[in-house]
Amino acid sequence: MTHAPAVRRVPIAISMGDPAGIGPEVVVKAITTRAVATRIEPILVGDPGVWHDTAQRLGARLTFVEGTERSRSGHVVVAVASQLPARYRQPGATAGGRAAAACGEAAHAAILEAVRLVQAGRARALVTAPISKAHLVAAGHDFPGHTELLAQLCGGVPVRMMMVGTRLRVVLVTTHLRLADVPRHLTCHNVLQTIELTADALRRHFRTRAPRVAVAGLNPHAGEEGLFGDEEARIITPAIRTARRHGITVSGPHAADGVFAQVAAGRYDALVCMYHDQGLAPFKLLHFADGVNFTLGLPFVRTSPDHGTAFDIAGTGQADPRSMIAALQLAAALRH
Repeated sequence: MTHAPAVRRVPIAISMGDPAGIGPEVVVKAITTRAVATRIEPILVGDPGVWHDTAQRLGARLTFVEGTERSRSGHVVVAVASQLPARYRQPGATAGGRAAAACGEAAHAAILEAVRLVQAGRARALVTAPISKAHLVAAGHDFPGHTELLAQLCGGVPVRMMMVGTRLRVVLVTTHLRLADVPRHLTCHNVLQTIELTADALRRHFRTRAPRVAVAGLNPHAGEEGLFGDEEARIITPAIRTARRHGITVSGPHAADGVFAQVAAGRYDALVCMYHDQGLAPFKLLHFADGVNFTLGLPFVRTSPDHGTAFDIAGTGQADPRSMIAALQLAAALRH
C-alpha cells in the first residue's frame, strides 16, 4: 500500500502584535485549526508569557519551545522578543502611561525579530497581528502603521497596500490621509508606481502571466470629462498611458461606482484606487471577515488580517480568527 508524501509545512514568522489586543488570541485560534496546522509551521514571535497565557485562557493544547530552530512535531516555536511583567500582559484597553509604552515596545520588538527571521531565511513569510499606533507612539516609535515601519526596515522601498479577497484585489495609491488632503498627494508618479507594483505582484506572487489592472478615477463619473474635476486628465490618464508603454495591460480611469462589479466578476485581476475608503468600503462589504492585507514592494511576503486590535473584546474569547486564518493561508500560497 502506498502513501502520499507528507506535505512540507511552510515556516511563517507570526509577530505578536499589541499584547493588549486580540492579536495573540486570533493567532492561537488560527494555528490550532486543521486548515492552518497541516500547511504552516508557525514561528510565534513576541513575549512567551503572552503566548502561554493566551493558549491557557483559550484551552488550547499547545506546547511551546523557546528558540528559533525547528521543533519536534507537536511543539510550537516561540522566538523571544520581549519579556513583559505579568501586569502588562493583560488583554484589554490600557490606561495609558507605562502600560501603553510597554505594550508598544513589545509589539515593536516582535516586528523587528520577525523581520530578522525572514531576512535570515528561517521563515518564508511574515504575518503580523494588529498593533496600536497610540501604543507605538507611547513607546517612542512614531509610525502610521506596519506598512511604513516595514518599508523603513527594508531600506525605504516603495510599498503599497493590497487588500486580497476571493472576489476582489484592491490596491491603494494613498492610505491614511484626510480626504481633503488626497488630491494634492496624487501625482502621476505615485499612480504609475502603484500600477507597476500591482502588475509586478500579480506576476511574481500570484503567478498571473498577463495581469489585467483597472484604475479608478478620483472624482464622480471619473471626472465626467472635466465637469467634476481634472485629476483624471492631469494625473491618472498620463500615468495609465505610461504604464501601457511599459507593457502593462491597464485600463481606466473608470468611474468607481461601476468598476468594482467588473473586478468582482473577474474582468480584471486587481483594481487601483485613489484613496482609502474608495477601495476599502466596497472591499469590506464583500470581505469583512476574511479579507487580507498584503504589502506590495517588500523583498519578502508579508500579510496581515484586515482588522485592528479590538481592545473592547480582547480577552473575552470572542475574536473571530477567520481573517488571520486567511492571512496565514495566503502567505503560504503566494510565490515567495
